Amino acid sequence: MAAQQLAGVVAAIVVAVAALAVRAAGAGSTPAAAPPHSQMINPGRFNRNQDTACYDPMTKKRGCVAKCSRRCSDQCIVICPTCETYCICDFYPGMSCGDPRFTGGDGNNFYFHGRKDHDFCILTDAGLHINAHFIGKRNPAMRRDFTWIQALGIRFADHRLSIAAAKTAEWDSDVDHLDMAFDGERIDIPTESGARWESATAAGRLSVTRTTATNGVVVELEGVFDVMANVVPITEEDSRVHNYGVTEEDSLAHFDLGFKFHNLTDDVHGVLGQTYRSDYVNQLSVSSNMPVMGGAPKYVSSDIFAIDCAVARFGAHRPSISMVTAR
Repeated sequence: MAAQQLAGVVAAIVVAVAALAVRAAGAGSTPAAAPPHSQMINPGRFNRNQDTACYDPMTKKRGCVAKCSRRCSDQCIVICPTCETYCICDFYPGMSCGDPRFTGGDGNNFYFHGRKDHDFCILTDAGLHINAHFIGKRNPAMRRDFTWIQALGIRFADHRLSIAAAKTAEWDSDVDHLDMAFDGERIDIPTESGARWESATAAGRLSVTRTTATNGVVVELEGVFDVMANVVPITEEDSRVHNYGVTEEDSLAHFDLGFKFHNLTDDVHGVLGQTYRSDYVNQLSVSSNMPVMGGAPKYVSSDIFAIDCAVARFGAHRPSISMVTAR
């Protein structure tokens, strides 16, 4: 594919992901506000290679048949009419998937393993702070935990928003495993695609919109951030291939996450946040199959809403800091 064509595909993918909140439910459905030549498919757990007709609303003709790769979690993006498929994690800046693999603001992928049952500062800025709670399994043959992000604690102004994947023994994609609360009050949203919850805050309008009937939402604080969160399990096949050691007592439900930020300061920090700084220099081996960001101790927080990590910026007043817009 020529460089110009690839750039167009990437641009379409980013727009498609941003339009998740308004897409229709079900595999093969066409997003209402997605680009005319792309669509999301949700093949599910037992038919992940499900054939899905590629629909082009410009011509209203059925195109070729697309298959979602097994390496994608529960969703992938199809570009019509060529039916090329991409995992969301391939392109979306700020993405975190699986054993936390992040796509930084600079476009480079990296892993951050953290530690199970601990909280880590993902992004910290003067007006926004995001911690992530890690769950995991210990592999005796390794010196680290297998880890996944199970919950987010988000602070802005005087507010606290929590988004968590509820622990479940047996995974059922038709059951909603999302647990959300705003300032201590549970957020209840009907289990139907497009259902929406809103609250007016001093920092702007906060909304939560279901992207699928269960287990998928987009959280938006107007002019500050968008977070795409999808609850997914560790499948038996994943466990077998990677030796995760999943048992019948816990499916290790966790998040695949996408972040988009607006008006961050150039003093932003955190595991992911630092990659949005204009002076950020990537010192990881980008040619490595598995570039890993170290320095976990400076990102540790005492709980999901704590702002006590070593690099904390939340609430700081730094008038000399310029404003930048996230890519």
